[in-house]
Amino acid sequence: MKKNVYSLVLSEDVVHEIDKMAYRQGTNRSNLVNQILAEYASLITPERRISHLLSEVRRHFEEAAGFQLPAATAGGMTLRTALQYKYNPTVRYSLELSRDNQSVGTLRVSLRTQNSRLIMAMVNFYGLWDTVETAFLGRQQSMVDGERYLRVLVLQSTGPQGLLLGSEALGELIADYIATFDAALKFYFSAPEPQSPAVRQQVERLYREYYERRNIAV
Repeated sequence: MKKNVYSLVLSEDVVHEIDKMAYRQGTNRSNLVNQILAEYASLITPERRISHLLSEVRRHFEEAAGFQLPAATAGGMTLRTALQYKYNPTVRYSLELSRDNQSVGTLRVSLRTQNSRLIMAMVNFYGLWDTVETAFLGRQQSMVDGERYLRVLVLQSTGPQGLLLGSEALGELIADYIATFDAALKFYFSAPEPQSPAVRQQVERLYREYYERRNIAV
C-alpha cells in the first residue's frame, strides 16, 4: 500500500493520546493514525493484516503444550521450546512477517550453545530438512549459519486456492509449518541413530502430512 506525506491539523490533546497509544503498541504516530483511519474506512493495511496473522499463529501455540510465547513485537513474534538434549537447551523460533507481496515473511531458528556436537547435530538436521523440502517443493530460500537457520516463507500451491487464503487460513498455515519443523527436529534428536534412513522417512512423513492437509505450503 503506497504512502504519501500529508499535512493534518490536530489538537495537542489528540496528538498526546495518539503518541501514548503508539508507544504502548510499539509503533509510531504516523502508523497508528494510518491504522485508525484505515479501520474507520474499512481498509486492511499491511500492519493490520500482519496483526491478524500473528494473532492466529499465537492462538495456535497458546493451545500447544511445550511452547513459551514472549510478548509479540510489531511485525513479528518469538516462540521458545526446550530440546530434549543435555541441559535441555532452548530452541527459539523468530517469525517476522513481510509488509509486501514478495514473501510471507522469514522464520529464523536459533539455539544458543557453544557445544560443538550439538551445533553439528543442528546443522545436520537443517540439511535433512532442506533435502526433504526440496523433494516436495523444489529448492527453497534458506541459509544455515552455525546453529542458526533462516528460511524465507513463500506461499506455494499446486492450484489457485493458495492465492485465496485469508488471514486466518494463512496464519494457520504458518503455525502448522513451524509446528511441523519443531516436531521433526525433536524426533530427530530423540532418535538413537539420527542419520538412519528410518529417521529421514519419518521426517518425510511429517512433511508430507503437513503439505497434504491443504496442498499448500510456505
